Amino acid sequence: MKNMRGYMAKTVFLGMSGGVDSSLSAVLLKEAGYHVVGVYMKNWSKDLPGMKCPWAEDLADAKRVATKLDIDFLVFDFEEAYKKKVVDYMLAEFKAGRTPNPDIMCNEEIKFKLFFEESLKRGADFIATGHYAKSENDQLKLATDENKDQTYFLYRISKQAVEKTIFPLSNLRKPEVKRLASEKGLKNAYKKESMGVCFVGDVGMKDFLREYIDLKPGEIRELETEKVLGVHDGAVFYTVGQRHGLYIGGGLPYYVVKKDLRKNIVYVSKNLNEKNLWTKEIKLENIFFRETTEQTEQSLRVRLRHRAPLLPASLKMTGEKTGLISLKDETKRIAPGQSVVFYKDDVCLGGGIVKD
Repeated sequence: MKNMRGYMAKTVFLGMSGGVDSSLSAVLLKEAGYHVVGVYMKNWSKDLPGMKCPWAEDLADAKRVATKLDIDFLVFDFEEAYKKKVVDYMLAEFKAGRTPNPDIMCNEEIKFKLFFEESLKRGADFIATGHYAKSENDQLKLATDENKDQTYFLYRISKQAVEKTIFPLSNLRKPEVKRLASEKGLKNAYKKESMGVCFVGDVGMKDFLREYIDLKPGEIRELETEKVLGVHDGAVFYTVGQRHGLYIGGGLPYYVVKKDLRKNIVYVSKNLNEKNLWTKEIKLENIFFRETTEQTEQSLRVRLRHRAPLLPASLKMTGEKTGLISLKDETKRIAPGQSVVFYKDDVCLGGGIVKD
């Protein structure tokens, strides 16, 4: 956390979700001497058939913490912008056969843009969130808890936002966070973390997409033989490399190796060496750099998925926002629409979107 010397009585607007991470962040900020204003971002409130959106419960949990700590509390309604910037983007990507990451878009467009701008407009000196990351010397850096590090999801936030953001949990590990929250008397110290769609609680992505995309069943075929092995309920649900949720018999596992959206066919193979499953080169588009960097070939480390290891790689820019990542060793292919994030030592430089 930023040293309070020279920052006495500074105002921090803290994004509060009702979970333990943002709740403990409120405690730590107040103990550090900041004037803390808790803010619940109302991004989504629509129920789905048989599944209730947890926003009201999360709001109540956040309010309880704010009341306990005697801090100001506000609600920012971003629902309209969220539907346009995050949900519509996500649906368009799935319809195009790509696999988007809505959490990354949410951070770029909502939490570290709309929330950031609205907070400063209302008198904030800084904003804060319960993310596991570091903001040091105006750079976005890896958190101490590398298992929970969330810079993968934050790589597209602006340099201006990083300069004005405090991450109170930057030097803590998750077990410490839960222990401290319990010691501070926070009722949500061991609240279950949501593992579903980022904005709809425990709703799975497939259940969410069913409500918005017209789906047609189609064939699952073995790549080598064209033999029909089963039926899928929508090719958009499947990602290259996927092995679970195919329901096509026992024996050695099948992996999704290709999709033909025009014919609505999903191709699978038992061959782990199938060329479609592995790659040493990744084409990127919509590359974003937080820092000014040389637009030439450079060595760096990359993360291909959240919690995936950092891999040595080189990046060669092929256009203003396009490039080619070359890896030292072959790795499991990453789906188009997903992100590759760049690091130099412990600094997150930016990243790009995987091309088709």
